[in-house]
Amino acid sequence: MQRASRLKRELSLLTAEPPPGITCWQNENQLDDLRAQILGGADTPYEKGIFNLEIVVPERYPFEPPKIRFLTPIYHPNIDSAGRICLDVLKLPPKGAWRPSLNISTLLTSIQLLMAEPNPDDPLMADISSEYKYNKQLFLLNAREWTEKYASQ
Repeated sequence: MQRASRLKRELSLLTAEPPPGITCWQNENQLDDLRAQILGGADTPYEKGIFNLEIVVPERYPFEPPKIRFLTPIYHPNIDSAGRICLDVLKLPPKGAWRPSLNISTLLTSIQLLMAEPNPDDPLMADISSEYKYNKQLFLLNAREWTEKYASQ
């Protein structure tokens, strides 16, 4: 019950006061199956891109983090080809930094920040990570190409 009322509260807040560049909604009236869109930030290779994400809320939420993945392909060192995201707030301690005080809005904002500032030292995609570190121009070119190809409307 706690989970349902908390999710309703979070969703109404996300609808009323969404973080800039982020929208989130229920998928087909399923409370534990959400969709989100993140707009690529200005001055990033994802600029003007619209990225769709899937959010699956576990039974034990908020004591367990939601599972979030990109449905839109994205060229990024911390996001793999299946859309999985390497981000500490998406994992339980001791390896992760998830806390029940965090919410879906915070997670989506963290993902948006990760898109703008990749963490090449904790990559899911080693090849993209080394490209980001050692040949940033090529990384930016590839990321822009993917954004145009997969994330433009």
